[in-house]
Amino acid sequence: MNTIEERIQRVRERISRACTRVGRPERDVKLVAVTKRVDVEMIRFAFSLGINDFGENYVQEARRKIEVFGEGPCWHMIGHVQTNKMKYVPRYFSYVHSVDRWEILEGLEKIGKPMKVLFELNLSGEASKNGIQEDDLKRMLERVNILHHIEPVGLMTMAPFGENAKNVRGVFAELRQILERVNREFSFSMKELSMGMSSDFEIAIEEGATMVRIGTAIFGERQ
Repeated sequence: MNTIEERIQRVRERISRACTRVGRPERDVKLVAVTKRVDVEMIRFAFSLGINDFGENYVQEARRKIEVFGEGPCWHMIGHVQTNKMKYVPRYFSYVHSVDRWEILEGLEKIGKPMKVLFELNLSGEASKNGIQEDDLKRMLERVNILHHIEPVGLMTMAPFGENAKNVRGVFAELRQILERVNREFSFSMKELSMGMSSDFEIAIEEGATMVRIGTAIFGERQ
């Protein structure tokens, strides 16, 4: 069985090769290690190996880990944000990747801590996935400037599960094109594209991903 150290090295090599194929500098891609159901000691070890960004899906699980871990990493909330857990998000996270309704922005704004947010789009059309459509995104962007503590930095999506590479690539390309369109329309300079997971992050990088969310390829299969 490969060690975490070997897995991280392999992931970094794959990121590097994907960047080289499309002429992008490797520094433009942030590796976010997804730590759902990963214990704190394993996260500490990954941190000691140079992983600085960690993504959590559930606020309740993340709170316990972050409080034990203490200062150091940058934590990303990548899962669906429940209204009753929203008050904890600014306390524990620097980024929220999964904004899919105006109420999240309003709730984060009221807490008063600066937050970097990405808007989650559902481009696969799968009912099992959260996320909004481009028109919904535009309606939020029309009003986001009235919020003083929210910094929109980009978009997030998940590729369709089990699809072929051509369809996956199409979803990632579409997200990049939407980012370009809304930046032009609203005079924004959002740069982040959070897309690509263990099974498809190389395609995502080739299509412009700036953040890849990798769990299984680093920590292995979890129960």
